Amino acid sequence: MGYIRTEKNEFGPCIFCDKAESGKEEENLVVYRGEYSYILLNVYPYNNGHLMVAPFEHEEDFGELSHEIQIEMMNFISQSMSVLKSSLNADGFNFGANFGEVAGAGIKEHVHLHIVPRWIGDTNFMPVMGHTKVMIDGLKETRKQLSDAFGKNGK
Repeated sequence: MGYIRTEKNEFGPCIFCDKAESGKEEENLVVYRGEYSYILLNVYPYNNGHLMVAPFEHEEDFGELSHEIQIEMMNFISQSMSVLKSSLNADGFNFGANFGEVAGAGIKEHVHLHIVPRWIGDTNFMPVMGHTKVMIDGLKETRKQLSDAFGKNGK
């Protein structure tokens, strides 16, 4: 919430454009790159393995992206579910996007889609009582595991 509530532009230019720069995969938590878009871990995840798919093109309106970009992004969602099932034993998924500030987009300026792995019994008393979400693995460790899995399950 700290990031979402921070004044716009405090973090500089678009983080999705910055993270799209090749060569900084580990630092930027990028797990896989395609021709038009890429997959990265969410820095503020709802669950371990919370992935986002973002286009390289800076665009806030999904409908303005070319069909090729839209198709690749949706294919990456499908591929992400397969990888998360095989690598993290996910039982199910939440998939979605928030388009526009009124819809809850924390970063409305650059389209991105979310895929959140879920497990039976993954909700417990910690978020309710302690306002804390327990993550069982670090972001860098999860990025390495998923990046290796995407490499094996590549296009």
